[in-house]
Amino acid sequence: MTLNTATTLLAPQQLTAQLSETLFTQAKTSENNEQPIVGHERAKEALEFGLAMNGIGFNVFAMGEHGTGRQTLIRQMLTDLAKQQDAPAEWCYINNFDDNHAPHKLYVSPGDGKQLVARINTFIDDLIGLFPELFDNPSYQRQKAAIDREFNQQYDEAIAKVEETALKCNVMLFEEDGEIGFSPVVDGKPLNDKELANLTEEKRNEFYLSLAELENLLSEELIELPKWKRLSTDKLKKLKNETAAQSIQPLLKELEHEFSSNLGVLKYLSKVKAHVVETVLDILVGENNENQKAKDNRKLMVEQFLPNLIVAREPDEGAPVVYEQNPTYQNLFGHVDFATFQGSTYTSYRLIRPGALHKANGGYLLLDAEKVLNQPLVWARLKLAIKTQEVIIENPYSEFSQPGAYSLQPEKIPLKVKIVLLGEPDIYYTLQEYDQEFNELFRVLADFDRHLTNTDDNLIAYANLIRQRAVKHGYPEISDSAIVELVKYALRKEEHQHKVSANIVQINDVLDEANYLWNKSDDQGELTAEHIKLALAAKYRRTGRISETWLSEIKERQVLITTQGKQVGKVNGLTVLEIGESVFGTPARITATVYAGSQGVTDIEREVDLGKSIHSKGFLLLTGYLGHKYGQEFPVSISANIAIEQSYGHIDGDSASMAELCALISAITLLPIHQGIAITGSINQHGEVQSIGGVNEKIEGFYRLCKDRGLTGEQGVIVPRTNVINLMLSSEVIEAVEQGLFAIHAVDDIDQALELLMGTKAGTANSLGRYPRKSIHAMVLDKLSSYADMLEGGE
Repeated sequence: MTLNTATTLLAPQQLTAQLSETLFTQAKTSENNEQPIVGHERAKEALEFGLAMNGIGFNVFAMGEHGTGRQTLIRQMLTDLAKQQDAPAEWCYINNFDDNHAPHKLYVSPGDGKQLVARINTFIDDLIGLFPELFDNPSYQRQKAAIDREFNQQYDEAIAKVEETALKCNVMLFEEDGEIGFSPVVDGKPLNDKELANLTEEKRNEFYLSLAELENLLSEELIELPKWKRLSTDKLKKLKNETAAQSIQPLLKELEHEFSSNLGVLKYLSKVKAHVVETVLDILVGENNENQKAKDNRKLMVEQFLPNLIVAREPDEGAPVVYEQNPTYQNLFGHVDFATFQGSTYTSYRLIRPGALHKANGGYLLLDAEKVLNQPLVWARLKLAIKTQEVIIENPYSEFSQPGAYSLQPEKIPLKVKIVLLGEPDIYYTLQEYDQEFNELFRVLADFDRHLTNTDDNLIAYANLIRQRAVKHGYPEISDSAIVELVKYALRKEEHQHKVSANIVQINDVLDEANYLWNKSDDQGELTAEHIKLALAAKYRRTGRISETWLSEIKERQVLITTQGKQVGKVNGLTVLEIGESVFGTPARITATVYAGSQGVTDIEREVDLGKSIHSKGFLLLTGYLGHKYGQEFPVSISANIAIEQSYGHIDGDSASMAELCALISAITLLPIHQGIAITGSINQHGEVQSIGGVNEKIEGFYRLCKDRGLTGEQGVIVPRTNVINLMLSSEVIEAVEQGLFAIHAVDDIDQALELLMGTKAGTANSLGRYPRKSIHAMVLDKLSSYADMLEGGE
């Protein structure tokens, strides 16, 4: 019986998108270095809104897949916006002279931080050059000598009085090694111990008595010696302080005048003024100064006075835009370092290191949501920083550190930053559902498209994007035909004739490989479509080992697939296997057996727990169709088994339901199915055919098998008509269709599929619900009726 296939047979031009090379001659590379942005209008509007809002919670979550241009678009928008804004203040940490454990913060205007650091460095150099040589000047030495004379005079007067009394007692006073002693005198000559022992006992006792009286007198006269020394020391210290202060004062005045407009710096300089004299005298003029090197002295001075500029700004650079690739706790919030000096480990405000929040303060910060969530403690502390508008530098594990470990608690710095999180849809929806604070702090969603509509403007911009990258990397000129092939590849990745994949990274990979092949072939002209095709072929070959292995098993009949002849209850379904980067289609034999009984239709895959939920749903829809179609006048009593043969793994998806129904009807009617035609598609309970995924891979997989066994002109594939728009087939398949060696049919309902597979009219019910004799549906009803009669007679 000859069927009219004109309504189902697809023309070659329907098997891929029709693109004109002349369209891409309009595409010109941009003269500036900015990458053109294609599409994403919804995301642009959201970003413009989110970035314009100044409220605390109006941070942005940029949702989209990697490679869709999210980061490029956001960076360009942020950079343009940041240029129009003023540079934020610079922040420093300064020494807290009262509590070194808690350094103070200090803000300065953009560009003033470096100037302040440079001036304090000069100030330190001036101090090192001034001391201790300052105390060698004659004025200071005269005043110091006067204080020493005053002390010496008091001391000498006391000693003279004791010495006068001693002489009257024939005793001589002497000083040796800073100690005062007495010695008896006989005939004007002091006696030593031996001579003293030779004296008579009476004479010795007389001398001992005199010595005791002199000792008491000496103690009485020198009882105020410590007071004299203290007063002398205080006077010397005061003299040093006044001399040092007088010399340092002009240097500080100069600094105060230079930074008179900044109250924070003036307050800091007042604290320096209160402590600089003491510090200078301790470090540069102290007793240990002679043993220290000049370099060490300067380091000690720097540790006391030099501000730690944690982030430098330029006045005309605008607001900062920071992307933190590795958002660890330290990289995001900053940390306190430790250093070694003269064999000891120490830390100070000078060792405070900034994080990305400090660098982006007053501007914009980009973060990868997945990386943030994978870092311990970071997400919770980031939310806290956003809510409190403060950034804290602390050790998050301080409670677990060794008791007594010294650390700093720097003063909190005010935070004003717009945060943009980059993340996949599943991360966004998970946070939205389980983290209430996320909804409060990231109120703006910038949803980036997975695809772009292939309007002329979008395609021209897409070509611009490709050509600009080629110029940037020094590639040869990209021909219009090469652009057509790249755009077709982008359409193929999106599985749609009117939607271009927004994942430009995949397109760039093909372009890079095509350039490699162009260089390898020593071509001198343009990079053409042939280079793109070679690159794609090489890419498929690298990932095609598994698909070739599967095809070889079919060729060796390890997997039974027939592509010629007709068989009852057997049909070639189409499946897609995705293993890593390898995605390919392959046929799978679906069989059905039928016998009288009331057990219903059994899905063998489900019975052995190999069929997953969606596959089971498709199978139940199939049984629903049977009851609805054939069970209006009598109960459908049947026992049948359906299986996907030689399938040993889990199966999911409902794309086999149409093939399963065809195999079942073939088994019921005993009408054979053409084995050269494979079929894919899902059905609903009314027999309408619905779209499936992976249609291109499925068609090409069956085509490769038929080609390997020899194309007869009777082979082909049946797909849902709703999938026609998804067809982006290879040029090889299209050429075979043009030559009549392979056919692709698109069907709307199960009747069209049955007619193509069995070569018999499905039949249309008349007003009485009767189907024409010898039609497929009439034969099904007859067989099911006979089964019902058999069961009723048996009962």
